[in-house]
Amino acid sequence: MIQRIQTLYLLFVALLAGVVPFFLNLWVETENGEIFAKNDMLISIAFYAISLMAIIAIFLFKKRQNQFVLNRLNMILNLFLLGFFVYRSLNLSGETAVSEKGIGMLIPVFSIVFLVLANRAIKKDEDLVKSVDRLR
Repeated sequence: MIQRIQTLYLLFVALLAGVVPFFLNLWVETENGEIFAKNDMLISIAFYAISLMAIIAIFLFKKRQNQFVLNRLNMILNLFLLGFFVYRSLNLSGETAVSEKGIGMLIPVFSIVFLVLANRAIKKDEDLVKSVDRLR
């Protein structure tokens, strides 16, 4: 069952959170320049945790309920990271110097979307297994 569509969604989340934030800037400050995830230890740890949770969820394909719960926890972590980015972007807009928001701030949004799609596919698989068990 590792060749299911939810595996592709989770792999995309792992790549999106594990690789992309270190190449796309999160925001640009006038005095510090571009800020990447590698510049802030807590942000990089959060991105690595999101990526690790997605990879672990891929290998939990035999335990669909645990996979579902782990994806929910991953969504919560993404929401916390998104909340931090929103808080940070609100502080950026109030500065006297001009700062820009980077495209990297949207990574948690895309991760949440793909996690929701993965959970839908997991739920479909679980419903299919339950319907087959009823026939036995």
